[in-house]
Amino acid sequence: MKITVNNKETEFDGTSVSDLAAQLQLPEKGVAVAVNNEMIPRSEWSATPLAENANVVIIKAACGG
Repeated sequence: MKITVNNKETEFDGTSVSDLAAQLQLPEKGVAVAVNNEMIPRSEWSATPLAENANVVIIKAACGG
């Protein structure tokens, strides 16, 4: 299915936010995910399904100042 990740159309084979995190090889810490403008706590990633045309925003923490 096709979803949008950070304004880029992406082909996605999984079903949940945790599947997407694995596909994108996201780090274990310092990452926030929003689906259709709703923040999803990491504890709910595996229970949060992604549907066709979902809009996902991924924010990675950066060190420095």
